[in-house]
Order: sequence, then structure tokens, then C-alpha cells
Amino acid sequence: MAERVLVTGASGFVGRPLPAALAALGFEVHATAWRAAGALRANLLDEAEQAALLRDVKPGVIVHAAWYVEHGRFWTAPQNTDWLDASTALARRFAEAGGRRFIGIGSCAEYATEPDDALWPESRPIAPATPYGIAKAALAARLMAMQGLSVAWARLFHLFGPGEHPDRLVPSVALALGQGREARCASGRPIRDFASTWFVADAVAALAASDVTGAVNIGAGEGRSIRDIAETIARLAGRPDLLRMGALPDRPGEVPRMVADTTRLRREVGFTAPPATDEALARLVRP
Repeated sequence: MAERVLVTGASGFVGRPLPAALAALGFEVHATAWRAAGALRANLLDEAEQAALLRDVKPGVIVHAAWYVEHGRFWTAPQNTDWLDASTALARRFAEAGGRRFIGIGSCAEYATEPDDALWPESRPIAPATPYGIAKAALAARLMAMQGLSVAWARLFHLFGPGEHPDRLVPSVALALGQGREARCASGRPIRDFASTWFVADAVAALAASDVTGAVNIGAGEGRSIRDIAETIARLAGRPDLLRMGALPDRPGEVPRMVADTTRLRREVGFTAPPATDEALARLVRP
């Protein structure tokens, strides 16, 4: 019999492709979302609704992607504390009900930004600089201290994909070029680890299906400059003439390089699929 998995936040940017990825590995998938056809509706900030959800679904595994992620606000939002407490309660209630495995969704924002290593391993110091990163790191610590529960913490790096906020890099450049407008960008010098949410969902599903515990970086494992990504989008859109690198000022304090060391993902989880970043960009950019 297929093991039952509960996916929270299944209508979100990260959560949207997770049900299909988990189903492809043989899980019986149940998904919750604020708003999504075919998904269960549950307010996870309400502990009574949490209890009812767990009682009704009886999952053996939870992949917890729900969080407050309003673009431009989530970094410093007070809701980060609400979600830290609600997520802790969900995991504790799940463990008490006999749940087997909990996969939390973390962020590279948990890591210290110095020293600026070529690759960032899971052993990198945890020193988040934002309330969002602080809350995520605190949840990871709480989960890993729980007894009787198999816990893995998926630390995501830089994402793009369907449903992304239009002001973020990939959709903003693609939309401007698609409308025949100039795409104005900063210098694009920083190096980042870009991966599509399709790739990330497959990696998180593989982690859920494994026995690996603790923090696991989820990313492409390769660094590309923001300029390179923008130029790739412009090439795919057929409008490199409208790309204006350096037209906007760089953000102060930009971390020069953030690239995941994905050794654990590849060797321990056994997830070796190529990130296929350009192919994913083409799916989003080309008509």
C-alpha cells in the first residue's frame, strides 16, 4: 500500500509542483492550500484545524511547504513568528499521532554570508540576518530536537518557476521583453544557484522517499551570474537588444556568491538528475 503524504502549502510557489513529484514516486498524496482546486483547505495557524486535518488524513509523511511568503514583505514580516510556532505545533502533533517522517522547507537565508566560500555546505555556520531566516533556522533546530520523528530539512537556494511573483528576476525580464519593452537590470555580477521549482520538487520528493535526516541543500550545485540568467532569458525571448544590464543600481550589501554544495543530495539521497536550468527557462519564456 502506498504511504500517505500530506503536502502543506500546495498552492504556493514552492508547493505547487510537489504533489505531482511525490505521486510520481508512489506516494498517496493529500495536499492543503489556502486556495487550489482539488486541495484540502485548512488554516494551519489554527491548532484545532491542524488537529482535524491530521485526524482526517492520517499521513505517514508530511512535506511542509506552507509559510508566509508575500513578495517583498516576508523577509521582515511578524508572521514569520506565527508560522514558526504553528509549524512546531504541527510537527509535535504529527509525532504524537504516530507520524513517521517530516520534511521541512528551509532556505539558504539561514546561512552566514561570510566567509564567501565557493560552495556552501550544510556544515556552514547558521547566522541568519533576517526575521525570515531566523524563524526558519529556529524551526529546523526545533524539529531536529524532536524525539521519535524522522526529520529532514530541505534548504532551498534560488528558485524560479511558474506562479512566481512578476517582480522577481525571471518573470520581470521575460515579461518586459515579451511586451517589447526594455528590461532594466542592475549589473548582474552576483553569482547565484538558480534552479527551477520543477527540479526542486523532484529533489524534495526524493528526500521525502529517502531515510536521510538533517539538513540537505537543494539546488543546482552550480553558480551562474544574474547577468548570465538575464542574457539567457533575452536570447530565448529573441530580444537581446532590449536587455539593459547596469541600468539600475546594485543593491547595497549584496552577497557576491551563494552556491549550494549538493554532495548530500547527490550521494546520500541519491538524487542526481541534472538541473536543466536553461530548458526550464525556455519552458517559461518561449511562447
